[in-house]
Amino acid sequence: MQLEDYFDFLAPDDIRLKGHRIGIDHILESFLGGHSPEDIAAIYPELSLEQIYATITYYLHRRSHLDAYLLRLRQRQEANYQTWAAHPSPLIQRLKAVQSHKQQGAIARE
Repeated sequence: MQLEDYFDFLAPDDIRLKGHRIGIDHILESFLGGHSPEDIAAIYPELSLEQIYATITYYLHRRSHLDAYLLRLRQRQEANYQTWAAHPSPLIQRLKAVQSHKQQGAIARE
C-alpha cells in the first residue's frame, strides 16, 4: 500500500483521511504542536494509529509541499474569519447588543 492510498484528495487544498471527514491538516497541526501519535489517537479515536502514522510519514516525505498546504489553509481560515468579523450575522449582532447593554447596566450600578 502506498501512502497516498490512505487519503482522499478532494481538491488541491482538501486532503482527508480515506473514509473520514477529517482533514490531514488536523492531524498535522496536532503533530506539529507537539502531540504524539498516541495523543492524536486519543483526540481522534475514530482513527487508527496506522492512519495517524501514515499521515505523519506522508508529511515527513513531502514536508515542503505540505507546509505550503497548511499555510494556505491557515491563510484561508484567517481570511474567512476577517470576513465574518467584518460582517457578523444578525444573531451575532443581537448577542453583542445584549452583552453591551448588560455591561452598560453593570457600569451604571457601580
